[in-house]
Amino acid sequence: MRRRLIAVLLAFAAVAVAGFAWPLLVSAAAERTGRLLIDRTAALDRFAVLAQQAAAGGDASALTEDATAYARLYGEGVMVIDQRRRPLVTAGDLRPDDPALKPLIDGALRNEPGQPLPQLRPWSSEDVVLTRPVGTGIRITGVVALRVSVAQAAADVARSWTLILLGALTAAAGFVALALLLARWVLRPLAGLERGVLAMTAGHQGTHVPRLGGPPELRALAESFNHMSDALAAASRREHQLVADASHQLRNPMAALRLRLDSLAPRIAPDAETGYRSLATEVARLESLLDGLLALATADRAADRATLGTADADADDQPWCLPSPVAAATVEAWRPAAANANVWLICDVPDELSPVACPRSELAQVLDVLLDNAIRYIGPGATATLRGIEDAHAVRLRVEDDGPGLSAEERQRATQRFWRANRHDNGSGTGLGLAIADQMLTARSGTLKIEPNDPAGLVVTATLPRSDPEEP
Repeated sequence: MRRRLIAVLLAFAAVAVAGFAWPLLVSAAAERTGRLLIDRTAALDRFAVLAQQAAAGGDASALTEDATAYARLYGEGVMVIDQRRRPLVTAGDLRPDDPALKPLIDGALRNEPGQPLPQLRPWSSEDVVLTRPVGTGIRITGVVALRVSVAQAAADVARSWTLILLGALTAAAGFVALALLLARWVLRPLAGLERGVLAMTAGHQGTHVPRLGGPPELRALAESFNHMSDALAAASRREHQLVADASHQLRNPMAALRLRLDSLAPRIAPDAETGYRSLATEVARLESLLDGLLALATADRAADRATLGTADADADDQPWCLPSPVAAATVEAWRPAAANANVWLICDVPDELSPVACPRSELAQVLDVLLDNAIRYIGPGATATLRGIEDAHAVRLRVEDDGPGLSAEERQRATQRFWRANRHDNGSGTGLGLAIADQMLTARSGTLKIEPNDPAGLVVTATLPRSDPEEP
């Protein structure tokens, strides 16, 4: 937008400067051409009068003296001929036998207008021959021819044009500076608004746009944006707090319900056991859902603090860990569950992986989610492998499986809260695991990526930035 606005302003400035400069250039050239024509026409008239006097008195000395003096002073040729084309006076470089003069002399003898003086330009250099008949319109007795040098007049035009163009360039430079200042004044607040919108789109809540001046309308828009950002941040905080409070407050009645349900187990009649087991399953599912909501609220709060650049005052874990021991311990913890599900679980994480910018407890929870999903859904006989790789900036922990996988649409929705694939609706999951893992990784400047495996299955990659424990 900045380029387009500046281009429009500069185009307008160029048109305005050209609109003022061009008439001045033409006017300066026309004025100098007119002065030269008037001067040389006066000289022609004088020589014509002297030629008439010479013809009447038979003495051409005055005419010869004036023509010689004129040629010496101006460096221009003068020639006077009679009606029979015989030269009376020649001074300078004009000769009656010059082929270029013949049509001009013929026209003057017929009392026709002579050659006009063209509009001068700085590059004009060719001399012009002006002619004037001697006598009256009834009786032409001769012709006066004058070779006019335009060099001096063209130099004057060049000087005038130089001054005009310098003034135009000065005005153009002023217009350019004004256009840049105007564009900056108008667009600087818009650039701040754009950065604010992009920051909010990226999840940075509470983003404020600085007051950078500009038109009153844009300043008011910046104020409105800041109020909107504050309102959205407050609403998000209230939402997270509501989820955390609700899940926390429901844990106590849910624990009491679990105790009463467990105490009823010995007293359940045989014909009521099916209903009792169904009830116990739903209670377990509610407990899992509450735990997931609480974990999700905690992850959301950590992600919000990360986007705002504030530290978590409740964090008591060291901000980095070695991923290899965490991965090995997590895989070992999930081996019994994998054996019960008839799933092969492999750990292929090198011991020399660099530390990552994530506490040990959070990394373990992320890996728990990835391995739990793999064991739960890839099916009997399948294999899940946890691999670890790194580059110059990040460490990637990948859970690869050869199960049925997910479609492209399902992979896009996999990290949405409470989403579950249709074929898994009857399972025990809550649909919060990947959402929690995604938020935890986001809080640590990491990412969660779900891709198809070749030839079948999924590759779920948790990426975390490398950390230097020695840095303060």
